[in-house]
Amino acid sequence: MNWPKHGANPKYLFNALEEPYPDKTIDFSANINPLGPLPVIKKNWQSLFEEISVYPDPAGLNLKQKLSNETGLDTQEILLGNGGAEIISLVGRFLADKRVLIVQPAFSEYEQACKANNCNIDYHQVIAGSWDLNIEVLEKKLKNTDAVFFCNPNNPTGLYYPDAVVKELLLACKKQNCLLIIDEAFYDFVYYYESITKYILEFPNLLIIRSMTKMFAIPGLRLGYVLGDSKIIKCLARFQPEWSVNAIALKVGEWCLDSENYRKETLHLIMSEKKRLFAFFHHLQFKVSPSETNFYLVKDPTLDNQFPMFQFLIKRGIIPRHTMNFPGLEGKWLRFAVKSPSENNQLMEAIQQWKSDCHLYL
Repeated sequence: MNWPKHGANPKYLFNALEEPYPDKTIDFSANINPLGPLPVIKKNWQSLFEEISVYPDPAGLNLKQKLSNETGLDTQEILLGNGGAEIISLVGRFLADKRVLIVQPAFSEYEQACKANNCNIDYHQVIAGSWDLNIEVLEKKLKNTDAVFFCNPNNPTGLYYPDAVVKELLLACKKQNCLLIIDEAFYDFVYYYESITKYILEFPNLLIIRSMTKMFAIPGLRLGYVLGDSKIIKCLARFQPEWSVNAIALKVGEWCLDSENYRKETLHLIMSEKKRLFAFFHHLQFKVSPSETNFYLVKDPTLDNQFPMFQFLIKRGIIPRHTMNFPGLEGKWLRFAVKSPSENNQLMEAIQQWKSDCHLYL
C-alpha cells in the first residue's frame, strides 16, 4: 500500500486504505495546538484583508525584529520561511552533494530534501523502546559526515534531549567540522525547555529550525524560521524565492510572538492532558513513549504490528498517525496528538472498546 507520507489531510489515508470516509472524524495525526488559533487572529481577520493588495516585505523585517528580541540573536542570523518544510528544502540545497547523517526515527522531509540534492545519506538509529540516543556510537559516525539532522524534541517519539546532550553533540560536530541541524519544530510545547539559541554565537556549525504553525495552530498559513551563523543564513537566503512568506503570515507571526499567556495556557493544557492520557494507557498496560511534547507513541504490546488497532480506530473516525515510514518503527507503534479534553475522552473510549473487542479482530 502507498501510505501517505504525513499526518493531517486524512482523506488521502482513507483513499489509500480504500475505506469510506466517516461522517465525523478526529484527526490525532496532526500535532496542532488544541486551543486553536489565537483569538486575536479571528478578531482582527478583517483587517488582514488590506494586506492582500500589497506585496509583503521580502525580508519580513518587523517579524524578524520581534524574533531577534525573543532569541537574543541579530536579524542577520534569522531567516523566515514558508513553514519548516521550506526551510528544510533550503538546507537540502545548501547541502547538495554532501555527506549527511540523519538521526532516526525522524521527519521524512530530511531524507527527501537530501535525496533531491544528491546527498550521500547515512543513518543513526535510536532503538525503539529504550529510546537511547547512544551518542558514543553517533560520534564515531561524524568522521565521514558533513552535516547531521537531529530532531529535538523528536518527531515521532516526543523525546526531548536536554541542553547537556545538545552541547556534547555540538562539540563533537565542531571537532569534525560538521554542521549540526537541530529541528525544534515542537520546542515550545516542552515544559522544561532549555534554550539553545545561545550556542549560535559559540558554534557557527549550528542551525536551528523552528516552526510557528504547530504552537499557534496556523498550518494553513505556513510560517517558520531558521537561526544560525549569518554567513550560512545568507547562503540559504540565496536559494529562497522572493516573497516566500505572504503578508498575512508575516502579520499573524507578529501577533503570535505577543501571546505569552496563550503559550502558558497551552503548556498547562498539554501537561494536564498527557498526565491523564498516560495514566490511562499505563492502566491498560500499553507502552507509551516518554514524550515531553504534544504527541506521543502508543503500542498495544499484544500486537507486533499495530495495523489491526489502527484499522479499528479509523473505522470509528479516530485517526492516528501511522508509523510505516518512520525507520525503526514501521507500524509497530501509533502516534497520537494531544487534543482537547473531550477529544481525548473519545480516544480513550475507543481504545477501551478496542481492548474489550480486539479478540474479534485478530
